[in-house]
This record gives sequence, C-alpha cells and structure tokens, in this order.
Amino acid sequence: MSLINSLEPKLGRFAISGLLSYIAGLCVVVFLIYKSINPHIFQVLALDPELVMEGQVWRLVTYLFIPSIFSFIPLPDWINAFIYVSFMMWIGNGLEQAWGAFRLNVYCFLCMAGITVAAFFFGSYFSQFMFVQAMFFAFARIYPDQQINLYCILPVKVKWVAWLNGAWLLYQFTFSGNSFRMAMLSTFACYLIFFGRDIWEQARHRQQVAVRRQRFEADIRAATSETLHRCSVCGRTEVAAPELEFRVARDGQEYCIDHLPAKPAAGTPA
Repeated sequence: MSLINSLEPKLGRFAISGLLSYIAGLCVVVFLIYKSINPHIFQVLALDPELVMEGQVWRLVTYLFIPSIFSFIPLPDWINAFIYVSFMMWIGNGLEQAWGAFRLNVYCFLCMAGITVAAFFFGSYFSQFMFVQAMFFAFARIYPDQQINLYCILPVKVKWVAWLNGAWLLYQFTFSGNSFRMAMLSTFACYLIFFGRDIWEQARHRQQVAVRRQRFEADIRAATSETLHRCSVCGRTEVAAPELEFRVARDGQEYCIDHLPAKPAAGTPA
C-alpha cells in the first residue's frame, strides 16, 4: 500500500472514475446483444488463452462484460442480469468512495492480471466469477455491517454473506480442479496485497487484548484469594460462601456461624 500511496500523486490523473459502473453498463449492452442479436456473444467475449494467442486479444478484457445470468434460485435470465449489474454498480460506488478511483483501478487491474496468469496455465473457466468475488470481498472488508437485501427479499449484513460465501469457496477449493483453485488463489493474492497488513494488525491486536484480559483476570483471582475470614472447623471463607457470618470465639479462633462453639452455661468457669 505504501507503493500505491507513492504512485497515486503521479498517476492518479490517469485513473478511470466509475470503472465498475462502466463495466456494469457494458454488461447491459452485452446482455441486450445476447437476447436480441447474437445468443453466442458470450463465447466471443470469454477469456480463452488459446484464442488470445491466435490474436483475439480483446478477450483479455471483454470477459468482464459478460453478465451473470444464473443463480441458485431459478429466476429468468434478465432478472439475474439486472441483479448482477445493480450489485456491481453498488459495489463499485462503495469501493470508489472508500478508496478513490486510483486505488480501485489498481485493485481491479491487479485482479485481472492474476486471473489472466492463472487462466493461461490452468484454464479460464472461473475468470469472470473470481473477479466479481474479489470485488465483493473487498467491499465486505470495508463495509461489513452494510445491509443488503439478498435477492431483493432477505435483509442481511454483508459480513454474513461474505462468511457464507467464503465457506462455499473453501468447499469448492477442496473438491474442484486446479482451474478453480488457481483462479481463487491468484484473485485472493490481490486481496491480501490490499488488506493483508490490516488483517495481520487486527489479529495481533486481538491477541494483545486477550493477553491483557488474562493478566487482569489473574490479578483479580489473586486479590480475591486473600480472604479476611476463615472458619477453623470447615475452612470456608467469605469468598467461597458469601452468605456466611463469622465470629471470633473466646479461644481466639474464628468460626462460621454454623460451627460457632456453644456459650458456656452460667456459673461455669470460662
């Protein structure tokens, strides 16, 4: 991040403001072409390393313009595309507001570079999907308590969606092929470049807080272990049994009220 800080004053003027909104807008154009002109447009734009090597270099970028038309819930493709585009614009506006255009541009291009490298070596089946995942997890990191309406119905905080999504990705990472694994690793390497230091600092801070809490609790236990009263018969103290009353007998010993020696009868020598 220090490198990005040093580059921003020099290169910030070249940043594309509203980058993810432009990508979302081109997704709308591609979807309209898909529905009305060419149903094979997705295949023309998808990232295919072999075709890129043959000269179709536009695929290095245009795979980002393919909208997601499938979901876990069986909805019409136009509804899924609408949700996808709206979500991308929302995420893009949030990230740019938090980072500024330059940092968002750098994050997007780093993710694209990692995805491209993984695609050339292990396959490109999950390229567009992983790009969206990288944007979402960055948004969830910055706005964990932001509420969204899942499928426009269920209100839920972004952080819980991120945790569930992360668990599903780990499951897929375990049982899917190398194409998925490498695309995921390359994408989240970019995520760690931006957030790794913060994650490490927060983890270290939580550990320090836990150590201080343990020390404090140990001091409290040590302080309370020094009792003022202890029964000479049963050994109970005011800490172990706060409800007890204690008395000092004539023999100079302290007793709880349950074991206090009986008073001698009248006329009996003490």
